[in-house]
Amino acid sequence: MNVGILGLGLIGGSLARAYAKAGHTVLAQEQSASTLDFAILAGAVSAPLTEENIPSCDLILLAIYADGSATWLEEKGRLIGKNALVIDCCGIKEQICARCFPVAQKYGFTFVGGHPMAGSHFSGFKYSRSNLFQGAPMVLVPPVYDDPELLSRVKEALSPCNFGSFSVTTAKEHDIMIAFTSQMPHIVSNAYIKSPTALKHKGFSAGSYKDLTRVAWLNPNMWAELFLSNRENVLYELDVYIENLCKYRKALDNKDEAGLIALLDEGRRRKEEVDG
Repeated sequence: MNVGILGLGLIGGSLARAYAKAGHTVLAQEQSASTLDFAILAGAVSAPLTEENIPSCDLILLAIYADGSATWLEEKGRLIGKNALVIDCCGIKEQICARCFPVAQKYGFTFVGGHPMAGSHFSGFKYSRSNLFQGAPMVLVPPVYDDPELLSRVKEALSPCNFGSFSVTTAKEHDIMIAFTSQMPHIVSNAYIKSPTALKHKGFSAGSYKDLTRVAWLNPNMWAELFLSNRENVLYELDVYIENLCKYRKALDNKDEAGLIALLDEGRRRKEEVDG
C-alpha cells in the first residue's frame, strides 16, 4: 500500500513509522526540509509526497492543523485517485468535515474524519514512535453514518496503527465531546500552573500535581487554533467549570464546612457515576 502523509510532527511521524514498520511505502510532505530528510534517513519515509506521486496513494493521512489540512485537500483533491481513502487526524471535526466532504464528492475519492486519541505533551518528529497508537481509541466521522463496508475498509487501512477501539460519531457530537475531554483539560492545566506558588513546588508535589500539570506543556499555536475553531463548545464547558469553582470558593469564604463536604461528595459521586 502506498501511504501519503501530510505533516511529520508527533502524530504524522508516528503514523509514518507505524506504516513503514508494517512494510508499506510511505510518502510524506513536511514543511521542514530537515525533518523530512531525517525521517527518510530514519526509514520512516520512502520519499517526498509530490503532485506526481499523489495519484499513486491508496491512503492519505492529513496530520497538520485543520485549516491547513482542508486547504491542502481543496488544492490537491484533483490529483487523488478515485479509489483512494483520505483520513484527517485533526482535533476538531465540524469545520474540516464541512470543507472536505464536498471535495471528496467532487473528485470521487473517499474522505473520513478521524481523531486518534493518543499523543504527548512533547511535539515533533523526534518524539514520534511506531507504537504511539497501540491500544488507543480512534474516533471516526464518516460521510455516511451507517456504512459497514466503509467502516471495515477504514479499520483495515488503519490496521498498522493497532488502535484499541473505534468510535463512530457525527462531526458536531465529536466537537461537543472533545471540548470536555481534551480542550478543557488543557485550559485548566495551563491556567493552574500560573500560580506564583508553582515556582516553589519542588519537594511538595507528587502524583496529583503531575497529573494536573502534564498538558500545560503544550503547543500554543495549535491549541489556540483548536480552541477558537471549537469556540462555542469550549465556552460552554468553561462557563460550567467557572460556575462550579465559584461554589467551592463561596463555601470556603463562608467557612461552610457542610457545604464544602456536600460539594466534594457530589464530585466524588459524579466521578463514580461517569467512570464506574
